Amino acid sequence: MTPRLASPPAGRPPRAARGGAADVIVVGAGISGMATAARLRARGVDVLVLEAHGQVGGCAGFYRRRGFTFDVGATTLVDFETGGVGGRFYDAIGMAAPPGERLPGYVAWLPDRTVTLHRDPARWHAERLRAFGDTSAHVRFWALLDRLADVFWAASREGVRLPLRSLADVRRALGVLAVRDWPLARTLGWTMADALRRSGLADDRPLRMLLGMLLQDTVHGTVEEAPLVNGALGVTIRGAGLTRATGGMRGFWDALVAHYRAAGGRLRVGTAVERIERTASGYAVHTRRGVFRSAQVVCTLPAPDAARIAPPSVGDALRPFLWRDASAYGGALVLCLGVPEDEVAGQAFTHHQVLERYDRPLGDGNNLFVSVSAPGDTASAPAGSRAVMVSTHCDLANWERLSDAEYVVRRREATERLLAVARRVYPRLGERAEVAELGTPQTYERFTRRSRGAVGGVRQTLANTNQHAIPHDIGVPGFWLAGDTTWPGLGTVAGVLASEHVADDVTRFARAR
Repeated sequence: MTPRLASPPAGRPPRAARGGAADVIVVGAGISGMATAARLRARGVDVLVLEAHGQVGGCAGFYRRRGFTFDVGATTLVDFETGGVGGRFYDAIGMAAPPGERLPGYVAWLPDRTVTLHRDPARWHAERLRAFGDTSAHVRFWALLDRLADVFWAASREGVRLPLRSLADVRRALGVLAVRDWPLARTLGWTMADALRRSGLADDRPLRMLLGMLLQDTVHGTVEEAPLVNGALGVTIRGAGLTRATGGMRGFWDALVAHYRAAGGRLRVGTAVERIERTASGYAVHTRRGVFRSAQVVCTLPAPDAARIAPPSVGDALRPFLWRDASAYGGALVLCLGVPEDEVAGQAFTHHQVLERYDRPLGDGNNLFVSVSAPGDTASAPAGSRAVMVSTHCDLANWERLSDAEYVVRRREATERLLAVARRVYPRLGERAEVAELGTPQTYERFTRRSRGAVGGVRQTLANTNQHAIPHDIGVPGFWLAGDTTWPGLGTVAGVLASEHVADDVTRFARAR
């Protein structure tokens, strides 16, 4: 059991309310930051969250327009049900899960076939053999992915953390993994492409492209480079459970922030951190709204942004990672549409993956993800309407150094392309849109302040993840890192998993002082 820190005396507000001080300051109110803060507050820690934007969420956030609410990144919560990583988070902070729908899966629209990625394991097992073949090679390949996913989902839920940096970390990992699973260690140096080759499926183009889309969305990697273990977890996230809160991510954030504040947690939005310096007693966090002091800091900004504002010792520790990962960042385009309900009629599922052509690279509109708010969800859209998010990955360089005129043209072309591909699923989509707005890397840079507007952390490879990932403890006492550029990476489940480890680190450090 994690030790609890003493709560402030009854009737006495936390120090953060009396002069810019707290035991712990969390920089960034995205999923990792707010989950860490909520865990710490539940343990009685005096914690203050500082967020540059005017609202919480970061790349799992939302915005509102003309009665519609749009998710700007994550559209679902992964493994947030009873017993899952997210479910245990709710239990740890004493919060009831916000209302929402359990998604039954989604549909992948390939150029020559459709594949339903069912949440139910038995239906998914049957569907994938129907769609791609039931040869012994296919059966072996899927069996390997299933076994890896089962073992490493369980390991994640049982507290295994990477990179392994101490004997305690090694003992924990060995204690979670059954002896019969130790042979799976041979796959830790494999990519998804290696598994396909070893199964004799390297030339199965439809299978390869489906896997590529799933990997791009879940580990920000490619078939050729994504670590097999991470890829297996990403490909099987439906089995872990996908939930969409009523009102989308806004519904989740409203519930979490209300719970956090009711527990005495402090949050200041519109408070950009400009510089963090070490002091004799801890840290001084400088903002335009004053200097805030704390014994510890949890920084959840992307590593390049953390290095820019952190003490020099943190920047020095991060420098090798920043050099290594400089070319591993990517961006996203998100088309937000508020449409009449009849434009999205005729489909049993509300979430879809679409691939236009096999012979073109993924991203930049050749593949996209379509997410539609649930029928009757008036927290997402006015009655009779629906909120639709259409997203694709993109190369950051394509959106840099553009003139104003060039940017307008590129946005228009991207909007038209995304609509054209999405209309394979919904032929009338966008014809009478009440809202039609495209978010680009420039949009993300402006509103989330992430360098270059990069999203999703680094493109995961064998060289930059798991044992080679940026750790939460960078070696500077009382300074912790979290967020999608650290282990375990991007996504709602990854952010919440990281928050558990970081909250434990903070608690141990406080006990040792």
